[in-house]
Amino acid sequence: MPTITLSVPEDLKRQMDEEKEINWSEVARSAIKNKLSQLKILRAISAKSKLTEKDALELAKKINKSLQEKYAE
Repeated sequence: MPTITLSVPEDLKRQMDEEKEINWSEVARSAIKNKLSQLKILRAISAKSKLTEKDALELAKKINKSLQEKYAE
């Protein structure tokens, strides 16, 4: 199996070291697999989309504005 190196801040590493029973390699593998699955789904959805990049950016702006207003209350 190939090996990758992952950099984490010192304080995070200390916290990880305190949890001796956790297999952090497995946690990382699982998180990577999960993210890849999400990206696969996102690409499948976006491949079928008729939105242009401009349309998507405009929609994102509207969503961000709406969320900002909601949480400002």
